[in-house]
Amino acid sequence: MEQDSRLGGGSGAPEAPAAPEGGAAPAPGARRPGGRTAKVRRAVLDATQEALAASGFHALNMDRIAAGAGVGKTTVYRRWGSPAALVADLLDDMAEQSLPAADTGDLAGDLRANAALVLETLTDPRMGPVFRAVVAAAACDEECARALGGFYRTRLAEWAPVAVRAVARGELPPGTDPLELLRAVSAPLYYRFAVTHEELTPADAERAVTATLAAAAAGAFVPDGP
Repeated sequence: MEQDSRLGGGSGAPEAPAAPEGGAAPAPGARRPGGRTAKVRRAVLDATQEALAASGFHALNMDRIAAGAGVGKTTVYRRWGSPAALVADLLDDMAEQSLPAADTGDLAGDLRANAALVLETLTDPRMGPVFRAVVAAAACDEECARALGGFYRTRLAEWAPVAVRAVARGELPPGTDPLELLRAVSAPLYYRFAVTHEELTPADAERAVTATLAAAAAGAFVPDGP
């Protein structure tokens, strides 16, 4: 596939986004509430996810996304403008749709639930390839990198109360950094997934949780500690 169609969306792209009557063109990925606009966004994001799972970021083509979503090319180019903007909006949507944090009653149970969710996502036949494509996109495109960072900040913030509750129950040292605690659980799984491309297993998730619990008890996630 030609370079311009892989990264720029193909030769059918308009030279400049068209402005709607009575106002300026919306920013790429900008949302409008309800109705047909919401249905168009849903269809386009679903088509984007499907394309990422099938072919990766570098094959993402705006014309094909429009065709897959059943909408006009002009709509896709005007609203999103680039493949990177499609990925950014998809990540925003995925963060909103993600499952809420667990509350099992103890820290070990909550961290196991977190690790299980990461494991399930990365080994899912559809979502695994999507995340692999997004990680690859973030490595070569700054807009995608910012979007991926935003996705994980949202997810970490959703799970941060796990640590707050654990400190209140006396399971963690006061001052434990919730984000560092959670990163320690998922980091080994992402390393195997994105760097070494090893098969992920439940044993890997359990090992990550066990190591995180031991490090947390020793104060490793307290700033300037232990």
